[in-house]
Amino acid sequence: MQTTILYIGRDTEITTVMNRLLNARPEWKGICVCTDDEAIEICQTHEIDLVLLGNGIDAVCEKALRAKLTGLKPELKIIQHYGGGSGLLYGEIMTAIN
Repeated sequence: MQTTILYIGRDTEITTVMNRLLNARPEWKGICVCTDDEAIEICQTHEIDLVLLGNGIDAVCEKALRAKLTGLKPELKIIQHYGGGSGLLYGEIMTAIN
């Protein structure tokens, strides 16, 4: 079964790298966006299993985004992604989904 992961980050270059990393594993489907509006639209139109909050999202935006996303899907898992290599990313995701 494929896990659909939504990554939200503000830096387009990092978002591009995250898209490549998330979609490199056959068991993951990555959707990567840079704006809150895109993220909300994706959550309304796709079955998302996990949200990764990336770089550049300030505390006020994070709080509002978490409230909107969990308002749409209360069971949605949302975690902060702190960066690092693909091994760290894999560990963060596996911990969150298991």
